[in-house]
This record gives sequence, structure tokens and C-alpha cells, in this order.
Amino acid sequence: MGPLLIVLLLALLLFGGGFALHLLWWIAVVVIIVWALGFVMRGTHSSGGRNRWYRW
Repeated sequence: MGPLLIVLLLALLLFGGGFALHLLWWIAVVVIIVWALGFVMRGTHSSGGRNRWYRW
């Protein structure tokens, strides 16, 4: 009974980790797309220079 519980617990942990990593990949893709769009849609200064769209 003990080894069966250990195997089931390990399978549950690996499934949860795989789901979390998959979710993190999608979040990373969305962040990269937003970051890249920031270069395309950034405004201009009144002096004609380009402005950053973020405040870092």
C-alpha cells in the first residue's frame, strides 16, 4: 500500500508541475508579445524623438 501511495503522489506532483510549466510558457509568450508591441506602438516626444512606453 505504501509504494502505491508514493507512486500516486509522485504522478500527481509531476502532473501539477507539468501543468504549471505549460502555463508559465504561455505567460512568457504573452509578455514577449506585449513587450514587442511596445516598440511598434510607442509615442514620440514633442522634440521628435522616440519615447519609451514603459517607466523603468
